[in-house]
Amino acid sequence: MSEIIAPLNGAAFDGLLRVDALGPQGQITLRGDFAAPAFRDVVTEVAGTAFPEARRVEAAGDRALLWMSPDELMLLLPYEAATTTAADLAQRLSGEHALAVDVSDARAHFRLRGAPLRDVLAKITPADVSPAALPEGELRRTRLAQIAAAVWLTGPQEARLFCFRSVAQYAFDLLSTAAAPGSEVGYFDGR
Repeated sequence: MSEIIAPLNGAAFDGLLRVDALGPQGQITLRGDFAAPAFRDVVTEVAGTAFPEARRVEAAGDRALLWMSPDELMLLLPYEAATTTAADLAQRLSGEHALAVDVSDARAHFRLRGAPLRDVLAKITPADVSPAALPEGELRRTRLAQIAAAVWLTGPQEARLFCFRSVAQYAFDLLSTAAAPGSEVGYFDGR
């Protein structure tokens, strides 16, 4: 059996923020009709969470269900469970207008931690990252400079960031540069 290697193999940066490249993460893209009770029932049963509202995340234990767009969800789960869970979802959703695909190896994941989280993100994304526009528990798809990414605000000073695996080094370098000591902005401090 092949050894699973995550992008950047645990790279970390300590600056204004702590940036950690995370290990392998199971991910299943789910597309379907959110209004269809059968789709919602199967997805929430397998995820073990409630169905997320627009731009929100529902998490329970080692699983999370992320709203990605009006017809797309992302199920995060342990890496080892992704392949069999995707097959189970596809089988249980057969007959529905739905798609379940294991995309675990397609993306890189980062954890960002530190008080100036919003300032660092504001330097590299056009999205409004103010507390009113990006509250805790919300997911935002956006761009980080030249790449597509998603940011999930998991706490007041913590976020998970996802991007394609092929641009993982670029994302890590960009985050590290934006979080370099001496580059403080101070705009969101105390807000």
